[in-house]
Amino acid sequence: MEFPDELKYSKEHIWVRIEHGTGVIGITDFAQEELGIISGVELPDEGDEVEQDDAVGSVEGHKTVASLYAPFSGTVQSVNHEAIDTPELLNDDPYDGAWLIEITLDDPDELKGLMSAEDYADYIENRD
Repeated sequence: MEFPDELKYSKEHIWVRIEHGTGVIGITDFAQEELGIISGVELPDEGDEVEQDDAVGSVEGHKTVASLYAPFSGTVQSVNHEAIDTPELLNDDPYDGAWLIEITLDDPDELKGLMSAEDYADYIENRD
């Protein structure tokens, strides 16, 4: 499994890439493996306000449906419509082509609860 070092990770298996005051988010390699073949993605609308830890969408795999939780508060700036139209992209490339939403970052302090790639790998290895 791959966990790029430049990203931050949540316990809910969301990755975050900060770019110019916004956070691009998606699901981790671990999450897509756990879900199996991804068959559906529901995402918020552009302009929606989201609060940290609120459910903001879902990803459906052949094994289960997983809720997407906002890793920080802000406004949805853009949505990856290609991931909605072709959800199996999340299985092929969960980190680049299959990002899900971009959210403005209201409070940078909310990022302090996210994990490094190394910490996330440890978290996955020791979960139960």
